[in-house]
Amino acid sequence: MKCRNYIYTFFIASCAFLSSCNSALDQAPDGKLSLDEVFKDNDKVAAYLNTCYKNMSGKGNMYFFFERGPACWSDEAWDADDLDVNWAGSARYYSGNASAADHPSWGVTGQGANCEHYWDHYFTSIHDCAYFLQNIGKATVTNESDRSRWTAEAHLLRAYYYSELLRWFGCGMPIVETPYDFTQDFSKVKRASYYETVQFIIKECDVALACNELPWRITTSDEAGRLPKSIAYAIKSRMMLYAASPLYCGDKNYWNEAYTVTKAALAGLRAQGYELYNTLHDPNTYLNSNCYFGPDGYPLSAKSAMCNEYFTNTMEYSSNPVDKETIFQTRWSSLSFDVEGIGAQRGYKTGTCPSQELVDCFETLDGQPILNLSKPYNDEETHLDPNYNSANTLYNPQDPYKDRDPRFYADIYYNGSKRYCWWPFAESAESPENFPANADFRTRNIMTYIGEPRTGTSANGRTATRTGYFIRKYMTPTTSDNNGTYRGEANYKEFRLAEVILNFAEAAAHAGHEDEAIIAVNEIRSRVGMPGIPSTTTGQDLLNRIINERRVELALEEARYFDVRRLHKPNEDLVKTDKWVTAAYIIRNSDGTYTYSRKPVNNTPRQCYTNKWLKSPIPLNEVNRMIAISGENWQNPGW
Repeated sequence: MKCRNYIYTFFIASCAFLSSCNSALDQAPDGKLSLDEVFKDNDKVAAYLNTCYKNMSGKGNMYFFFERGPACWSDEAWDADDLDVNWAGSARYYSGNASAADHPSWGVTGQGANCEHYWDHYFTSIHDCAYFLQNIGKATVTNESDRSRWTAEAHLLRAYYYSELLRWFGCGMPIVETPYDFTQDFSKVKRASYYETVQFIIKECDVALACNELPWRITTSDEAGRLPKSIAYAIKSRMMLYAASPLYCGDKNYWNEAYTVTKAALAGLRAQGYELYNTLHDPNTYLNSNCYFGPDGYPLSAKSAMCNEYFTNTMEYSSNPVDKETIFQTRWSSLSFDVEGIGAQRGYKTGTCPSQELVDCFETLDGQPILNLSKPYNDEETHLDPNYNSANTLYNPQDPYKDRDPRFYADIYYNGSKRYCWWPFAESAESPENFPANADFRTRNIMTYIGEPRTGTSANGRTATRTGYFIRKYMTPTTSDNNGTYRGEANYKEFRLAEVILNFAEAAAHAGHEDEAIIAVNEIRSRVGMPGIPSTTTGQDLLNRIINERRVELALEEARYFDVRRLHKPNEDLVKTDKWVTAAYIIRNSDGTYTYSRKPVNNTPRQCYTNKWLKSPIPLNEVNRMIAISGENWQNPGW
């Protein structure tokens, strides 16, 4: 119903709206429908369910202003647009410009991908789901299989919205199983604990899993964006891992339960044919001579190409898709070339710049970490003094990009990498690696040293890199903005099997099933040709390897933002991870060689590292409303 689109507040306001809306609808035959009439018509019932989908987030780089949001707000990337768009999320995170009345993670309404106002929007949709479920049993539905499927979808949508609320706000939530009535005594509304909220999410997912009519995969493009049954396992796996993590567990040990839930989720997905993306399907596009996945002679270029192929192709809707790893993709594409590629290629903006901290996570080809994972930096705040892994004999700090994990070459452009595409400018002598050359299709050396005029590291300018690195993960190899060679970007993959495997590995390690944890994490490594973690790895060393594997495998997928928080205790802060973010500081020497060191991206520390930044604030107007009604302050610490 159209008037329902104007609900933007918490469930109390939703009930007030519903009451006033019904009163208006009862007035006259003016073209409006009452909600009772909606549930007396099959097509309108389906349309009402569609409204329950309306607040699902686009994610990816659809955060305002076309930034990668949580990736740039953690320690794995810096938003190169922070100076030019200083009212958007990244700049405000970095400066600490945030309050419970206006937090940068809430975004700005109007970009069109629902990456904003999570509390208001998600509770609106939770209310819509509750109202739908209250009425679907007696609604007029032509086909009973539709009734079953739609019911399961509403339960699953409600689980999804609650899971997102827990990720952002990190606190227990009021459980809305039935829609609140406007006449209800809201002073009696209570919040469930974090764990209890996760249990409700799991219950909702189990309802969906029990529905035979809900498909495991969406197989037709007409149903793009609808939730498949498989997402229930993905949500259960993620949220039970979170519930067991230090920030949320409340000093209770839920790791055995997390192990059981994540193991069952993984087994359930495998039983339905979900598997890792293991094969390069389009070598003509991804492994031709213009792709440059790794330095000349790099032995695992095909593995790098396979990873890039996976993230730059939208999963097809089919009963037997080529991509059997993706569980759910959003309806929005990444727009990577337009807003976060190499800015000089289009002359607009660079956007997401991977950090030196992220680059440090990619191991060498022998499977050895670059840094000592128990203490990666001798100066734990600024990260300018790396604590190198003494067992690593391949890594050379003055030749730092040689012989790295294939995912490094799939995900990141670095000093000395190459890209073939249309370059809209002639080269100057200040870039001797590329001079002379005219605007044309050609291979360009992506040099990021200080002073390189087009792609060098700079503290200013929207097209430059702020960190010495450019994102490659979501960019097709040779996409250009000229002569019809532009290629649309892929839809963002919100849930995929690799995360479920890593969730299980972490839970298994905590629960004492270290052999199973090693097998799981080595499945992720094996598909890109990396050596397995040795079976002798145990205890905290094993957990360190699993967390590092998450940083590599899920790089720039917004997982790190939430991981780094859940892995801290409630009384801790983010000073060791988020206060400073570093860049490669590269000098070109007169003989054409390069000297590598590190520097902070900014001369001043970021202000998003104190204890209160572990959780987003509940909007001030909602907190004030509940204080007035019940006398209880729901606000998160520090806000």
